[in-house]
Amino acid sequence: MPRKNTGGAIGARVAVLLVGSLLALTACGGGGDDGGGADDPKKPSVGKDAESPAAPDGVDTDKVLGELKGPNGIEVAVHSAVRDAGGFVTVNGTLFNKGEKTFRALEWVSGETAIKSRSSIAGATMVDPEGKKRYLVLRDTDGQCLCTTGITGVKAGETRPVFAQFPAPPKDVKTIEFHVPSMSPARVELSEG
Repeated sequence: MPRKNTGGAIGARVAVLLVGSLLALTACGGGGDDGGGADDPKKPSVGKDAESPAAPDGVDTDKVLGELKGPNGIEVAVHSAVRDAGGFVTVNGTLFNKGEKTFRALEWVSGETAIKSRSSIAGATMVDPEGKKRYLVLRDTDGQCLCTTGITGVKAGETRPVFAQFPAPPKDVKTIEFHVPSMSPARVELSEG
């Protein structure tokens, strides 16, 4: 014989759900004023869909090794191109939307048919101009690029940190060209990590 729900049992369930919801909201809340909120004018403006964090530790964003310029006021300043002992090169930079339209990195994705990294800088390449060799952005075992993803809805005046990792060229290569689709390339010096 089915049991009847009594008013007390329903009330207890509602109370448990309300308390759980309040605890979840409290845990997600910012709490306190740390000066780093979305309205902080000193902080770069980053869209809510960005998956990229702030510039990585050790990247001097005041240092500019080269600049790439594209249509509609889109620019990328390259801050570092570091050869690591693990056999790869990491290029770090900042994307600037100096135009008047919202930018989506649709033309920056790779032309590969099995790409998984949409709205990314996966189409970037690194070129050894002396050895005449082009290097593509590295992929993980799931096919995701080892690069910045989530480059969507970059509004006029906004900036985003960007990075891409490539296989390292031979040790005697000291200068590379960094290419991003639809932009002018930048020639930059490699440093040792």
